[in-house]
Amino acid sequence: MIHDMPVFPTPANAARLSALSIYQVFIRNFTPEGNFAAAIPFLGGIRELGFDYVYLTPVHPVGKVARKGQAGSPYAISDYRAVDPLLGGEKGFRAFLDAAHGHGLGVIIDVVYNHTSPDSVLARHHPEWFYRDAAGAPTPRVAEWSDVVDLDYSVPELREYQIEILENWVRFGVDGFRCDVASLVPAPFWVEARGRVSAIRPVLWLAESVHKEFVVDLRRKGIPVWSDPELHQAFDLSYDYDGREDIESAWRGSAPLSNYLRHLIVQEALYPESACKLRFLENHDQERAARRFGTGDALRNWTAFAMLLPGTFMAYMGQEIALAARPSLFDPDPIDRAAGSTEFRKFFASWHGFTKSLKARAPLCDMEEIAAGLVLVRCSARGGKTLAVAILNLDGRSGTVKLPSSWEGKDPFTGRTVKAGQKFELRREPFAIEL
Repeated sequence: MIHDMPVFPTPANAARLSALSIYQVFIRNFTPEGNFAAAIPFLGGIRELGFDYVYLTPVHPVGKVARKGQAGSPYAISDYRAVDPLLGGEKGFRAFLDAAHGHGLGVIIDVVYNHTSPDSVLARHHPEWFYRDAAGAPTPRVAEWSDVVDLDYSVPELREYQIEILENWVRFGVDGFRCDVASLVPAPFWVEARGRVSAIRPVLWLAESVHKEFVVDLRRKGIPVWSDPELHQAFDLSYDYDGREDIESAWRGSAPLSNYLRHLIVQEALYPESACKLRFLENHDQERAARRFGTGDALRNWTAFAMLLPGTFMAYMGQEIALAARPSLFDPDPIDRAAGSTEFRKFFASWHGFTKSLKARAPLCDMEEIAAGLVLVRCSARGGKTLAVAILNLDGRSGTVKLPSSWEGKDPFTGRTVKAGQKFELRREPFAIEL
């Protein structure tokens, strides 16, 4: 599958990216078998939900030295050039890739270039390519990451080695790269890598940027780190981690949601016009949304909130059926689909389809907290009129609320004419109206 995307992001492309969505799969724990072959039958269902890309957590062999848990973190990679035989090896990955393309899905692979396992191919053969401790041994710069050692991109030979790997994976057929802790790898390297890769075939570039608080902490420790706007010299998308603390504070009740909504304006003002953010409630590092909000109306409203945020929406495997248990990153721990909700899946599919279609026409979704826990969303085209309105009852309130205007239009799910008067009777589920 070849996606017609520019070499570097453009404002027009940013609008297009807002209408795309990504589904994250951790192959080891996606099925009881934990391999590519067992995952292939689920690709049709992922596409039916409306997703455009499948993003795979690392598919490479995992190191054994300093391993955490029974299976080890997939982010402690031992060989960038190989596919883990426990997942099905290169042959299994090829079959998965071909099957995904057959369903119209692009495949994004995880690129973990900040570090490797301590017993990786590179650590054994090129210890001079790593940051080293006082004894001269490869070491991590962040002490908590005890199962990895950090690469040093001041070494030209390392940069060339890593870019050649990316070129090879594009020739293999992958459709994009999700770059783990991209903020700790120099932005000029990413710019060079993207330019080289794009000469072969343009693919999607997603940066796992880091929390803004982490950026400040590392810089004060003298550790080089690149901010989200700097990364967008090379990347189409970056994680919404720079706003994560603001929204987490709202979920904890320690700060108002309006802090996060203001941060959305900051992002729009300070990022390049071409920038697009990745929006999500959960991923392999975060608490499950169904654990946080329960499986009722709150989950439905927060799910609609995430889907309507300006940017590209991402879901983690099992989120569409409201799974509350997050699989272990370090041990075999397959998701239990029997514990999921088919009713929530219907809701998820309908809202995902609606929001994708809406954002293709109206990528500008402005959010306003009109009362505590009540969010008014207005979606419009660039320079155009509002095309849809949504009211999200995040706290499960009842009664009436005064809206700043009144609207009449179509219910996007039933096609019936509906009204939202200035005196609006609150609903438990998210409400939307197409104008």
